[in-house]
Amino acid sequence: MTTYVLRRLLLMLPVAFLVTVGVFLLIHLTPGDPALILLGEDRSPQAIAQIHQQLGLDKPLYVQYVIWLGRIAHGDLGRSITTHQPVGTAIAERLPATVELGLAALFWSLIVAIPLGTIAAVRRGSIADQIATGISVGGVSIPNFFIGIVLIFVLSVTWRLFPFGGYVAFTKDPFENLRHIVLPAIALGTAGTAINMRFTRSSMIEVLNNDYIRTAMAKGASWRRVVFIHALKNALIPVVTIVGLQIGGIIEGAVVTETVFTWPGVGRLAVESIFNRDYTVVQGIVLLAAFSYMVANLLVDLVYGWLDPRISYS
Repeated sequence: MTTYVLRRLLLMLPVAFLVTVGVFLLIHLTPGDPALILLGEDRSPQAIAQIHQQLGLDKPLYVQYVIWLGRIAHGDLGRSITTHQPVGTAIAERLPATVELGLAALFWSLIVAIPLGTIAAVRRGSIADQIATGISVGGVSIPNFFIGIVLIFVLSVTWRLFPFGGYVAFTKDPFENLRHIVLPAIALGTAGTAINMRFTRSSMIEVLNNDYIRTAMAKGASWRRVVFIHALKNALIPVVTIVGLQIGGIIEGAVVTETVFTWPGVGRLAVESIFNRDYTVVQGIVLLAAFSYMVANLLVDLVYGWLDPRISYS
């Protein structure tokens, strides 16, 4: 197991290098000049040239990349162009809120998707199956920002059950933290709920048709034991793959949701930095998102071995 993990980590190195190249080029080739944001009304050529010199933007692109990559190798993501705050510090301050929201959304998707997907598979063709199918199609089709707006209008503005935005730390007030996180977690986790439900259903249907399920039934095992002990564990293997991608995409998926609900996380920081042409912060956030995908994929491969003993990493 240790050898496999080390080998995977080594294979991540060239991928990480390509990610840094892609991130740097995409950000710097995007139209817009941070000097214009910083200068405001004073946009004389001399002032713009001075800002470019201070930020190192007057150097050739490959020189800027080498300098930036060298800083990353030493754990320095640079400083924000607009606030002069270290990028690592800015992300670290916002990351707990994003992780909290992402895990809440993931928890919501799993507690809804796995039971409904299992019921839909066991009672294939029934009304429950049709309802689950309708929920999954709607969840995938409707964008999360629209779901968020509807939730705010119905549950916050009309019924006044939950706050329509903002954030309260769990350590400060656990109850208010839960009230504030419900709506954005539902909005962010709805698409994941639909996808996980469909994968659970299709995988359960396939597993229930296997020979070892019929053998367990022939030996007198109860239907509940067959479904939840023998079938569900194996059926979750494809779902784990999707969940791993969803964990890796927490930052990406939270961009819109955090903006709608004014959630002070990394996603909202990314939006603010994009509008401010704050290259260093955007680069740091995109790198974090890319590396989270790689780590999530590694964890998914390790979970495979726990779900299916036939998988060996020796």
